[in-house]
Amino acid sequence: IIIIIMKFNPYALIALSAFTCEAFTVPSSFRSGVSTSSSRHTKELVISSGSNRRESFKAFALKGNVERKARPKYVPGHIDDPDYVRIFDTTLRDGEQSPGATLTSDEKLEIAQNLARLGVDIIEAGFPIASPDDFAAVQQIANVVGNKVFDDGYVPVICGLSRANERDIQCAWDAVKGAKLPRIHTFIATSPIHMESKLKKTPDEVIGIAVNAVKFARSLGCDDIEFSPEDAGRSDPEFLYRVLSEVIEAGATTLNIPDTTGWNMPWEFGGLIGKLRANVKGADKVIFSTHCQNDLGLATANSLAGALNGARQLECTINGIGERAGNASLEEVVMSLALKGSTNFGPDACDNTMGSGNLYTAINPVYIHPTSRMVSEYTGMKCQPHKAIVGANAFQHESGIHQDGMIKNKSTYEIMSPESIGLMRGDAQSGAGIVLGKHSGRNAVNTRLRELGYELDSDKLNAVFERFKQVAERKKGGIEDEDLEALVSDQGAQAGMWEVSGLQVTTGMSGIPTATVQMTGPDGIERFTATTGTGPVDAVYKAIDSIVGLEVDLTDYALNSVTDGIQALATTRVVLKNKISSDANIAEVNVQTGDEFIRQFSGTGSDTDIVVSSARAYTQALNKMIAWNLRRQAESVKEESTSINPIGDAIQVNEG
Repeated sequence: IIIIIMKFNPYALIALSAFTCEAFTVPSSFRSGVSTSSSRHTKELVISSGSNRRESFKAFALKGNVERKARPKYVPGHIDDPDYVRIFDTTLRDGEQSPGATLTSDEKLEIAQNLARLGVDIIEAGFPIASPDDFAAVQQIANVVGNKVFDDGYVPVICGLSRANERDIQCAWDAVKGAKLPRIHTFIATSPIHMESKLKKTPDEVIGIAVNAVKFARSLGCDDIEFSPEDAGRSDPEFLYRVLSEVIEAGATTLNIPDTTGWNMPWEFGGLIGKLRANVKGADKVIFSTHCQNDLGLATANSLAGALNGARQLECTINGIGERAGNASLEEVVMSLALKGSTNFGPDACDNTMGSGNLYTAINPVYIHPTSRMVSEYTGMKCQPHKAIVGANAFQHESGIHQDGMIKNKSTYEIMSPESIGLMRGDAQSGAGIVLGKHSGRNAVNTRLRELGYELDSDKLNAVFERFKQVAERKKGGIEDEDLEALVSDQGAQAGMWEVSGLQVTTGMSGIPTATVQMTGPDGIERFTATTGTGPVDAVYKAIDSIVGLEVDLTDYALNSVTDGIQALATTRVVLKNKISSDANIAEVNVQTGDEFIRQFSGTGSDTDIVVSSARAYTQALNKMIAWNLRRQAESVKEESTSINPIGDAIQVNEG
């Protein structure tokens, strides 16, 4: 059974010009965060403050020409301006630990590059010891993103996570040391339940392990060391005072306080940060950080409570993805500080605050929406429509009363404009009446993609443009932004792997659904086969399995309409895993918990034909699985070689 979920066009109700948005109430500290820059692609946005004074600034949400708000010079363990809040993004580490959120190395690099454009202070690129793939991805990000210096002198810190042992720490250092600003983040659990049940260590033993870990990181030449007492939210504060004082003396520069299980209330967590700052020896020599999970839906609130009580680094992820219920959402944290940072974090609000209370970040908010879309598409984890800031309904109004208010004054129901986060509402034609269709050229497509926040290299642009032409020939009424973005995400298949080159299905109320599929393999040879199934998609998937020669389990299948109407583009997402068998060593071990799990692989595909869309998504997921299986076999020197027929029962179309 195929369920097609028609996604409502978020721009249909209100077509507002980017030149007349009037609903972004911001303090002056945030308005200066996006300053003017001249460019032929620049859009001028009109902003109204709380006193209805209209101010204009130019936001270039495409390429990075927006001048960043000046940030204090980066120094480990110190911030010159006590009002400045560092943003630590862990999308590529904690976020990727979400079930089914497997990313390729190239996808991780692209996300890291967008995080740098966004302006995050620290990028936690991964857990290098977890696998050779993770190590290579972190190292690539350190060497590429960690060495790109922007015009204003900004370069992100690249961080690698490690457990508190020398092997992990050495691996993390080897992965990140190529960056201009490398950081090691090491951790050990400190709550009674973790020490007794998981670590089976005494409190004194845990302190010894933590101190030795920091000292070893220092001995490698790393001068930027973050230490986390895992499950601090359920730890004894007196014990935290001891262990944190000891690691500061050993050389830690950032103390990250995790609410690992999302257990704390905001007043509890904020109070804990205040107590630690008051009772930990050497607290004035380090930066206190927060890492809040969202098990009770309080991750953002707890993070902000930490900032109120003096934390000056907030750890978060794009779209709030992460273990279980996820992490604090970067977009929620950043926009909360942008809108309320200058008014709600001063001495009047809290006795434990520091600085003047005029909190700010150096994030370029116009990159929030493009980065959110990239993470959503690459991980296959869609945002719920009502997700704050980046959900499809975040700037949508259906109630008649709300619509009336919006028509009269947009600030009646919107506290920020979509344009402020890079969502150009009512600007789907590039501001010049350009309608993308079958007659559009490569430059027009590339221009619109750049305006949507996508910077593609020539090879990927060519691939997207080729798919654009195929879809535009069949879809009347032009290609909309959502269609174009779906085509970009559709180009994630592994180069040199399998590709569907032909497909035909026969189905109906009478007869057996049959699919004939033709595929081009890694060797460039085309093969085809025909199979039957319970439905057209099932028949296609069985044919692909037969050609590729893999046995897999389909664990999730979702089909959505990108836009409205009978000619809408369909986007499919599938999740696969290796089929469990007695002679296949396919289980992995979570290096943090020791639990075995079967890795899952997601794929997305888009087409006006839902069967073709489904086939493309399935093939993309298979390509990821094959690449991972090959790497795993190459890495396992003890595993006996097995003879696997790579083409199953397929019939070869052409020789050599």
